[in-house]
Amino acid sequence: MKEEYDEGIEKEVDVLKEEVKKQILANLNDPTDHLNLLKLVDAIQRLGIGYYFEKEINQALQQVFDAYGDHNWNGVGTSLWFRLMRQQGFFVSSDTFKTYKDEEGCFNESLKNDLQGLLDLYEATYLRMPGEVILDDALEFSRNCLADIARNHLLSDPVVSAEIHEALKQPLLKRLPRIEALRYIPFYECETFHNHSLLKLAKLGFNLLQSLHKKEICQISKWWKRYDVPTNIPYARDRLVECYLWSTLGVYTDPQYSVGRMWVARAFALLTLIDDTYDAYGTYDELVIFTEAIERWSITCVDSLPEYMKLVYQMLMHLDEEMKEFLVGMGKVHQHKYVKETMKEYIRSYMMEAKWKHESYIPTMEEHAEVTYISTGYKFVLAASFAAQDDVIADETFQWLFSYPPIVKASCGICRLMDDIVTHKKEQERKHVASIIECYMKQFDATEQYLYGLFSEKVEDAWKEINKESIMCKDVKMPINRRVANLGRVMDLLYKNKDHFTYVGDELINLVKSLFVDAIII
Repeated sequence: MKEEYDEGIEKEVDVLKEEVKKQILANLNDPTDHLNLLKLVDAIQRLGIGYYFEKEINQALQQVFDAYGDHNWNGVGTSLWFRLMRQQGFFVSSDTFKTYKDEEGCFNESLKNDLQGLLDLYEATYLRMPGEVILDDALEFSRNCLADIARNHLLSDPVVSAEIHEALKQPLLKRLPRIEALRYIPFYECETFHNHSLLKLAKLGFNLLQSLHKKEICQISKWWKRYDVPTNIPYARDRLVECYLWSTLGVYTDPQYSVGRMWVARAFALLTLIDDTYDAYGTYDELVIFTEAIERWSITCVDSLPEYMKLVYQMLMHLDEEMKEFLVGMGKVHQHKYVKETMKEYIRSYMMEAKWKHESYIPTMEEHAEVTYISTGYKFVLAASFAAQDDVIADETFQWLFSYPPIVKASCGICRLMDDIVTHKKEQERKHVASIIECYMKQFDATEQYLYGLFSEKVEDAWKEINKESIMCKDVKMPINRRVANLGRVMDLLYKNKDHFTYVGDELINLVKSLFVDAIII
């Protein structure tokens, strides 16, 4: 019965997709109205259905870029044009915002009277790259104006007021696409002249993907229960659904990657078990044995392990065998070596942290970053996600990853910095490897409060680097860069202000329900 219902939705979705494609084509055929074309593309992306129209969106934005180049858009919609172009990987110059300033170099006062323009400017500034001072200034200006409006309750429209509060809380750049769809659908519905076909497609598409997510969670839950992890590994965090959330939002957002999504979710869950084993439970001598077993990479090593470590190792070897079988079926078994090597590298980084803790050694900032950026697990997750993808990823993509490119380093940096900022106090209550906070305090004699501000700035610098590399790096395609960026976005969800992953509260529980349980009412 459920399958028949989903089939009915799929048929309706196909009809609506064709309607929207015709609307995009109609806008493409009218070169005098590119602003409406941009607004349509923006709505499609923010409603979370961009994966239905990738070809059409690329065609639309290429046409706009061909028409205006990197700086020739003038007038209404400049900020929207700038943001969409950069999001899609087109370089457009920030010099275009010089027209927003007066002769004395201050932003025009008239901008304060255009609420939508302020919001668009604010969102556009987050696409800034290193050294773009005009966008740094524009961010400060637009944020201050919006904050003043919100603080003084200058809006009578509750919908617009809510949108400003949401934007100030988290800009579009840091929002995960699926969560933005959940948030934006009701905003869009309240717009007087919203596109009815687009809105219905967004709701149906959301529910259809949610139905698939439910099936995937059911499958990986059977895997988790088979090992009875909560009973057999009681010291570790039981976070399977949260790990699936990480995989769904940060790695495989599109419907077609079901196999990869479930594989990476289980890999995330295993990383959590390994993290807790190295970080909180295993003795130094036991961890040496486990690390040696990982280096040998054979199920025969399990007998040499302490009893409580055996299941973790078995789970890893079993998942690895499943990965190899998948790769054989895809005709790319040679890519298994990349996954295995990144896992070994990940374990070595944890062993080094254990050594530092064992010796009560506080590393330098440089030493800490070299090891702990890898121990985030993000490099391994990316390698696993490339291998587990249902279509072929070229070997060159793995080689790019192993070169540790700036965009990957920046995403790992966001993970490490945000994690350490919110967890270091709790962790230092027990014997724990020094966080980046303690390393900096020792090396530069700085205060905690100063470092919170400094590392928050470094997180913003990392986002600038991601923006730059997403456009300048031509070694991989844009979807790969988006995947790396999305892993950074997950941190803004799970580790902003507190450790929501370890200490799961109502906020995350309600989000999980909205994403995976409660369908959107049509």
